[in-house]
Amino acid sequence: MNRYWCLLTLLCATTSCSTQNYETRPFFQREYQVQSHGRKTVFDHLVELDPGTFRVKIAPNYLANPPARIAVLPFMDVGRANFVVDKMSLTFRNERERDSWAWTHAQRLRRALDGYLAQREFVVANLDGVDAVLQARGVGNGRKLIEVSPHDLGSWLGVDAVVYGTVQTYEAYYLGLVAAWRVGLEMRMVSTHTGETLVYATGTRYDTNLLVATTVEDMAISSAENLLQLRDVNLARSEEETCREIVRRIPISRQLQERNQKAALLFAASSKDWIIGREIPAMSTGTSPRR
Repeated sequence: MNRYWCLLTLLCATTSCSTQNYETRPFFQREYQVQSHGRKTVFDHLVELDPGTFRVKIAPNYLANPPARIAVLPFMDVGRANFVVDKMSLTFRNERERDSWAWTHAQRLRRALDGYLAQREFVVANLDGVDAVLQARGVGNGRKLIEVSPHDLGSWLGVDAVVYGTVQTYEAYYLGLVAAWRVGLEMRMVSTHTGETLVYATGTRYDTNLLVATTVEDMAISSAENLLQLRDVNLARSEEETCREIVRRIPISRQLQERNQKAALLFAASSKDWIIGREIPAMSTGTSPRR
């Protein structure tokens, strides 16, 4: 019993000591690997057996005049809307089911891309609000969406740019010792003021698992184990990584970050809770927050 109390006392003392030694670290410091963190290197592609590539093209004047507010429009899905393995459909869904599954695939990638864009310097319009406006305007499919000009979309949604997306690939591969998900996306960010394509990106992500076997028994066991690679959680990781790789390749606009900071300070200065007579803090490139 005495040993128990001694151990408990020692544990409490250690915890208290570690709490007292906590450093009060300041906010708004330099952030490392802002655009490289989360991006695959050549080594990562080799280790994970991922032959997928990403290509992003940025307009020459993008950094000089980046869009402050953007809206991610509903994505289109040009696939079969069935469960496809090795280019063969293993499900035979009717038209209504294919419509629902195509919308499901598109929404998964749309939400993932929207989430990563929202972490950036943009103000991203709420997806539910975007959908409500489009439905009210009778835009119910990809053909009708393309017929609406970016200028009109900008007026409806109150944004400086809209993001179009197309799900190009959404399928699985299984060859016994090799199993993989393949997710491909094409996206365009278009200015609602000029109609210019500010960002064009396309990319494919392979989530691959390879098992080595030397005997017939090992091959049978490994082949069965590889079926676990086709779990839904691995598919979700492929969706997230496809969108993350694209957004990480869009250059950060320092100019837009400073505009956001100044707008927030001006709003705070006009608030009733702002201390009377207090000056707005000067902008400093050395200590201002970075994304």
